Amino acid sequence: MDFHALVTNLTNPTLLYFLLGVLATVVKSDLELPAPTIKFISLYLLFSIGFKGGQELAHSGFPPAVLAALSAALALALTVPVYTFFVLRRFLDPYNAGALAAAYGSVSAVTFITASAFLDDRQVAYGGHMVAAMALMEAPAIIVGLLLIRRFAPVSAEMVAEGRQPANSLGSVAHEAFTNGSVLMIVGSLVIGFLADSKAAEGIKPFTSDIFKGFLAVFLLEMGMVAARRFGAFRRAGWVLIVLGIVLPLVGAGLALMLARLLHLAPGDGLLLTVLAASASYIAVPAALRLAVPQADPGIYLPMALAVTFPFNIAVGVPLYFHLLTA
Repeated sequence: MDFHALVTNLTNPTLLYFLLGVLATVVKSDLELPAPTIKFISLYLLFSIGFKGGQELAHSGFPPAVLAALSAALALALTVPVYTFFVLRRFLDPYNAGALAAAYGSVSAVTFITASAFLDDRQVAYGGHMVAAMALMEAPAIIVGLLLIRRFAPVSAEMVAEGRQPANSLGSVAHEAFTNGSVLMIVGSLVIGFLADSKAAEGIKPFTSDIFKGFLAVFLLEMGMVAARRFGAFRRAGWVLIVLGIVLPLVGAGLALMLARLLHLAPGDGLLLTVLAASASYIAVPAALRLAVPQADPGIYLPMALAVTFPFNIAVGVPLYFHLLTA
């Protein structure tokens, strides 16, 4: 592996701000970012990456290579939750295993954005259709996770009486998956970017591009604080989950790397597909499952995705996957 690339990634200002957020929580600092500010920044990041992806997709069209990448993304979104569920079922009940299966089959938009910035720093091209691939992977993984819970979870008389039977939740979860704010923002921005006139789009380029990395750094500062706060409770759930929080993304990355080579994807597109397969959702999945599967413990699936898999991917995974693609 190119250790210079690894060191460069570890000293990237955006990652260093993530570590600053962790440090702030560890030393019990009163550093705090207002919730409305963080919500705005998260929506801005999704808006920016979606709009730029739509513009790129408008330029590239839908040649066979684009359709192949989108098909690979959908196949991963359907496959990753299945094996994740059966691995985790050895250690967890069906509800938590299903929630984690949905999380790991779904994607982390921030990890995707960080990988995009990694490619931009190295001037490696990638297609805007990969944003469409990211949007395509959200909902199917959530629905597969719910179907697995429906198939393997015991159904009690109390659940049926209260209307909490997993079988009755499919419609609401599908609706939540497609209308979740983060999904709607990135899909909507993708469509707007695709439809927008290129010359008119230049007028908002300073907003979509020039300030992007600064906002990403502030967002990762907050993510560092959130991850550090939740790691303690998660650690009490067992060290095996911490190990799996690293092993599962590596398995997903391995599958995506094989698909990228099989389909002859360009290095930039291959890296983004790999990152999508390796990442875990800590925004869309909790939002979609919070009502449909109340038996699943957010203290397990949220910290595993946010406090273990997310920092592993942005610190080590991204340069490692890129090295394996280009070696």
